[in-house]
Amino acid sequence: MDKFQNKYRISSARLQNWDYGWNASYFITICTHNRQCFFGKIIDEKMELSEIGETVKHEWLKTFEMRPDMNLTSGEYIIMPNHFHAIITIGKNQYNTPNYFQNNGPGIRRDAMHCDSTVHTHITNTNECKIKNGFRPQSKNLASIIRGFKTGVTRSARIIDPSFTWQSRYYDHIIRDEKSYNNITKYIINNPLNWKKDNDYV
Repeated sequence: MDKFQNKYRISSARLQNWDYGWNASYFITICTHNRQCFFGKIIDEKMELSEIGETVKHEWLKTFEMRPDMNLTSGEYIIMPNHFHAIITIGKNQYNTPNYFQNNGPGIRRDAMHCDSTVHTHITNTNECKIKNGFRPQSKNLASIIRGFKTGVTRSARIIDPSFTWQSRYYDHIIRDEKSYNNITKYIINNPLNWKKDNDYV
């Protein structure tokens, strides 16, 4: 895959001291198993969705309808032949406010775009906001959102093609500032134009 800034972080290696239910924007990438092209084709530098690709679109849009309590916002997204890019923002909500942490465990919530520390493009850097994880329902974070989305797509896609499978892991990047947000947005929009240069081009 043509990586954004040549850097992805695997979701199993969670960023230390970061709670993925916090108010922040996240850039995510999810791939199909073995990079199989289930979602459609690039024709004249535009993505033409297959029936499974339409399912991915439907399930992604439904994600925001199903979780009104998390105050989710969809940024730019693109369905490619064998992977999916999106920006998703978890807004301030009842699960990531200071009052929630005071009542349910230790922690200080900080917005990703308002940290006092130096901004880094590679989020595995350890110079992060000085924060501690609070306890929250594990159904109210980024991992649960992605899990629900993948499950919904799989359920419908296997009716169309029983061989459909996602890659087990996904990639995420915490967006630190407006400049980074705009750069990632452009990257997503231009993905179909760059398909033939993509490592997953088949």
